[in-house]
Amino acid sequence: MNIRSKAVNPTVICILLVIFAAATRVYPHPVNFTSVTAIGLFAGACISDRRFWLLPGITLLISDVIIGFYNPVVMLFVYLGFTVSVFAGRLFLYRTCTLFRLGCTTVISATVFFVISNMGVWLCGLYYPLNVTGLIECFILALPFFGNTLCGDLFYVVCLFGLFEAVQMCTTRKHWLRTA
Repeated sequence: MNIRSKAVNPTVICILLVIFAAATRVYPHPVNFTSVTAIGLFAGACISDRRFWLLPGITLLISDVIIGFYNPVVMLFVYLGFTVSVFAGRLFLYRTCTLFRLGCTTVISATVFFVISNMGVWLCGLYYPLNVTGLIECFILALPFFGNTLCGDLFYVVCLFGLFEAVQMCTTRKHWLRTA
């Protein structure tokens, strides 16, 4: 089941998700261990209103106002990387959401975010030379961040989709997430 088929107001759900995701970036946490990808996947999988495809960007903007802005090139690529998660959620989870698909989509989204965001770090030219050696160095030195990103994404996807499934079971006695 999707939010669009429920009596629940999707606008309220989205506002709560933005507040939650912004909070995961603001409170102390391991680097890159946030819920932004989970929010993007959830928006793509469960919310039919296209305006809510902006959830990761809105979340990032609100939390960046609080924690501070950084290099504009890197910011652009980070925002783009998180926005891809919404499209991944729509493409892979909107019609059929299984545990396997959810896990694979989370790993794909984390990997795509890693590639896009680190391309931005490399292209800003502040940390690595703009050549093949610099690009390779950028990706190698970013591998520990990828581990945190993947762990955070998996953790928050389990929390968010699990909570949604629990609410669906309690309110409708129907399961949204398929087991096969």
